[in-house]
Amino acid sequence: MTDEITYDDAAQADVTLGKAREAGPDLSGPPELGCHSGSELEKAARAAGSSDILDQYARDYPTGPHDKPQSMCPAFGSLRVGLRMKRVATVLSGSACCVYGLTFVSHFYGARRSVGYVPFNSESLVTGKLFEDIRDAVHELADPDLYDAVVVTNLCVPTASGVPLRLLPDEINGVRIVGIDVPGFGIPTHAEAKDVLAGAMLNYARKEVKAGPVPAPVGGVSDLPTVTLLGEMFPADPVMIGAMLAPMGLAAGPVVPCREWRELYAALDCGAVAAIHPFYTAAVREFETAGRKIVGSAPVGHDGTAAWLAAIGDAFGLSSDAVAASQNAFLPAIKGALAAAPVKGVITLSGYEGSELLVARLLIESGATIPYVGTACAKSPWSAEDAEWLRARGVKVKFRASLEDDCAAMEGIKPDLAIGTTPVVQKAKALGIPALYFTNLISARPLMGPAGAGSLAEVVNAAMANKGRMDKMRDFFEGVGAGDTAGIWEGAPNLRPDFRAMNQKKIEKKARAAKAEQMI
Repeated sequence: MTDEITYDDAAQADVTLGKAREAGPDLSGPPELGCHSGSELEKAARAAGSSDILDQYARDYPTGPHDKPQSMCPAFGSLRVGLRMKRVATVLSGSACCVYGLTFVSHFYGARRSVGYVPFNSESLVTGKLFEDIRDAVHELADPDLYDAVVVTNLCVPTASGVPLRLLPDEINGVRIVGIDVPGFGIPTHAEAKDVLAGAMLNYARKEVKAGPVPAPVGGVSDLPTVTLLGEMFPADPVMIGAMLAPMGLAAGPVVPCREWRELYAALDCGAVAAIHPFYTAAVREFETAGRKIVGSAPVGHDGTAAWLAAIGDAFGLSSDAVAASQNAFLPAIKGALAAAPVKGVITLSGYEGSELLVARLLIESGATIPYVGTACAKSPWSAEDAEWLRARGVKVKFRASLEDDCAAMEGIKPDLAIGTTPVVQKAKALGIPALYFTNLISARPLMGPAGAGSLAEVVNAAMANKGRMDKMRDFFEGVGAGDTAGIWEGAPNLRPDFRAMNQKKIEKKARAAKAEQMI
């Protein structure tokens, strides 16, 4: 008897325990090649025959000023997508420390099912036995009574070693097998790793549709033309979007990433795709291959909703009267909601969810002044309209913004409120600036239509009102040091400048060597 809440009975599947093997000789290379040794691991991956996939990732997710992820491990994004789907099993292949961290954070964020793991040592990695172990594990796991699909994910080390998931069978006992590589040296953010798995699943489903009839979604097929929504969002947002589409004779389709496999077919069977989150490059490619039109931006605020509804109408070839019917029904309500929940103050905004520009638009229409918006995601055609709208209002928009960019903006502007990632929030509060964590406190709220218009005001205004408390906290802790000298010391902190100088020389030497290598 248990009170555990699960999506389905996948958690009751038997766990296959591997047999212990004696450790072989250490053939894995120098110990310093950890998950952040991007350049060395990338060289190894290309030498192992993974150039095609890395080149595709470079086109889909161009890097910025930093050559390694500055958020959590990118594989968390794809892992979360798989764990949120019904009747889908997830298997990781990677270093034990990476798998431990990923499973820990996935359960921290609410996963209620097991994550499969195929362990390895240096011998099985180099000899190819790891691939055989993965293949055996997938065959044992592929039970059609429990699963529609099994997702196998290569992390950094197996990708660098060229473990060929492409050689796994596409299907076992009627269970689909989806293999993906999600290395930290190829995927810049965990947001974009969601696209890796979503794109792979759409590719598989599109080929199934092309081959013949496929099962209908559990909820049935809509009688109206649908708009597929691309990007994870607050549960109320798809409902609100559906309400805004109804006067135009349209309906909201599935949200991609989907919650079950059959929804992928319905997502492909749409009239147009709304790229609510603009970084889903691989997913967009699959929709375009299927002949679907893509519409950027989102129905946020008054201006954003008016433009988005017009763009949807254009994509479906609707008359101006049909578009006006929806605009007239919802725009006055949005304007009223914005006026009823004003936001007054200077705010810097940054994050890695992909919806940063949308949130900035909503806050500006609520009355806030936003001089800087940073997003860890890359520039995209589907975010161009949002960026243009923001720049026209004096906002500095930074794509592929680094942590250093976000912190510099916050420190230079000294806003009434800093919205950002955990380290930005930490640094802001240390300076006595009120701050909110974007992922948990901002993106986890409705943003679309009238429901989103006033949703941010309460939490944002409450945070800015805490300026006095922040000053008290800063004054209370004044004098206890900062950084590596923080805390209470019986004597003066032992700074060891000689160690600092030695480490700085090592860093400079490494930088010179990397520069010389680039010249060659």
